[in-house]
Amino acid sequence: MNSGHEVNSGYELQRTDSKGDGVFATRSFQVGETVMVGVIDRELDHNHAHASQVSQNRFVLHGGLIAKVNHSCDPNCGIRLNAGGAHDYVARRPITADQEITFDYAMRNYSVEHFAAHCQCGSPRCRDHITGWKDLPAERKADYHGFVAPYLTDIDHRHATEQDVFPPASGAASGLPC
Repeated sequence: MNSGHEVNSGYELQRTDSKGDGVFATRSFQVGETVMVGVIDRELDHNHAHASQVSQNRFVLHGGLIAKVNHSCDPNCGIRLNAGGAHDYVARRPITADQEITFDYAMRNYSVEHFAAHCQCGSPRCRDHITGWKDLPAERKADYHGFVAPYLTDIDHRHATEQDVFPPASGAASGLPC
């Protein structure tokens, strides 16, 4: 009698028009409300298409329907790490019943190199390819503030600090004229 959703959870698995299965709201959610609670199913030894990055060098598979949430370049949910180290999905804007629950894969993974085909999110803000955090423009990163896994911004800060400490070479060593 499993219909693909948890009783009273506020979401269920449905078929989409073009992306296979997706997770859809069965009730409305307000901005900042937890939409789905993540649970880690198992640890992985590397990044891949279904991996969730939960720290700089740690990848996991989430259990339950959270693993079925589709990507969007203009998602209605963001990421928040929970006490168990998994990702909860939190509403970035109001979500109505029957609306697909989406998030940007770049909100959880620094590098995404597993989706060669064009993005199918259909958003007017579509980037054409599913990318990781490292490939997002600064404007999009700022738009996602408060809704991304904190280790992603930590990596950015560390890279910025390294650039300050070890600036790119100039002159002949860099191939530029002196």
